[in-house]
Amino acid sequence: MNSSPQPPVPEESQTGAAPLGRQARIAVAVLALCALAALFWPRGSGTGKAPGGFLYDAQGKPTPVGSRLAPVTLVHFWATWCPPCREEIPSLQRLGRDFSKYDDFGIVMVAVADETDKARIFLGNWGSMVLFDPNWDVAKRYGTDKLPETYLVVGGEVVRKFVGQTDWDNPELRALIAGRLNGGSSGPKASGT
Repeated sequence: MNSSPQPPVPEESQTGAAPLGRQARIAVAVLALCALAALFWPRGSGTGKAPGGFLYDAQGKPTPVGSRLAPVTLVHFWATWCPPCREEIPSLQRLGRDFSKYDDFGIVMVAVADETDKARIFLGNWGSMVLFDPNWDVAKRYGTDKLPETYLVVGGEVVRKFVGQTDWDNPELRALIAGRLNGGSSGPKASGT
């Protein structure tokens, strides 16, 4: 009889487990699904009731964020230390100027973790309007995790979230906001006001 040694039997065959290649493919597929879910899963409060909380004026006086909401409001989170924020501000100011004809429109400028004087100087004429969120408290309540981010709040409800630098001169975006204003009881201010 030939008693030559037999090669060892692979462990996979002994246990009945799937080959490693198949396990790796399944693991990669599961990880890919998790990554896609994380990428496309809704974050923060993109819609729903506008969160409360307190913002602070330049003197440090607390102001309830709800007291600053017009029937149609853009709540804009930004900072002077954020380059895309600084680039976006001029188009947002033009939008504010052009939409000032509407009684029911407002913009709440929220400087996040920023220096009071820097923010006020940067905004120029709008410097008196800026409110501050030194610890991201209100920003986090809204679901903000990066700057700039802007929320369209209509009747106390967040109806749209804009993430990143936005072109507020975009005619389609302006039409969206005007549609919210024209859809309600809001109308242009009487001339001379």
